[in-house]
Amino acid sequence: MERSDGMERRQNYQNEKPTLYLIPTPIGNLKDMTFRAIETMQSVDVLFAEDTRVTRKLLTHYEIKTDLKSYHEHNKAIKTEAILDYLNTGKSVGLCSDAGMPLLSDPGFEVGQAAFQAGFNVVALPGASAGITGLVMSGFRAHPHVFYGFLDAKSGKRKQELKRLQMIPFTLVFYEAPHRIKDTILDIMQVFGNRQAVVAREISKKFEEIIRGTLSELASLDDIQGEIVLIVDGYNSMIEIKDLVPISKAVDDMIGQGMTKSEAMKKVATDRAIAKSVVYREYLKSHE
Repeated sequence: MERSDGMERRQNYQNEKPTLYLIPTPIGNLKDMTFRAIETMQSVDVLFAEDTRVTRKLLTHYEIKTDLKSYHEHNKAIKTEAILDYLNTGKSVGLCSDAGMPLLSDPGFEVGQAAFQAGFNVVALPGASAGITGLVMSGFRAHPHVFYGFLDAKSGKRKQELKRLQMIPFTLVFYEAPHRIKDTILDIMQVFGNRQAVVAREISKKFEEIIRGTLSELASLDDIQGEIVLIVDGYNSMIEIKDLVPISKAVDDMIGQGMTKSEAMKKVATDRAIAKSVVYREYLKSHE
């Protein structure tokens, strides 16, 4: 490692320092495991995993006998020190998550940072990522994009986060739990307007499914289960300006231009890519 005015250069494969390996695991299909990831799991002195029960199944499948220990959100402070102790004694350490790349919406940042600052090698192996895979399958522009991961579980804080993302013109990638997906979609629609979006669920598993539509259409579904990636189209000023005008006012404006009420409702529904019934309901509500 070379240092110059605070800058560091480290060639991970050109020294004999102990190494912390960040190892990706399959996001569904066990065949997504790479040869190198298997070899690394077999060669490290100790392996840490978020949920040892999940990782144990993977190790059994590939006949990997490496000593397995837990590293998760509730013990990360203690286990970070334990990992540094292993590295300090010349041991190599592997860290993996339940599925996909470590550190992406999973614990591990702290130990990676601590190991790097202590002068050890930190090597990330390439591998499966649900966010990238879902994005590529979505049909939306993949570059540029913003990977956000999980929004806050509470609606109020979630909307605050969404307001900071509202004007970003890049495709947005989120993770969400099935029991929160509907509420999250509704919150996104309330803040962003009725954009196009994709739910990619159970990626690489038997029941993999891609559901594409408007946010209002996705919010109408009651059967979204499994591991979920939500991809939302980025900000488009030409579309979003229309959505900032309340539905009832947009209908009244078109009626004022000579359209019948029915024609105006149909036009607003078409312009905003929402069902006419939604426009009808909102219009009636505002004129009670």
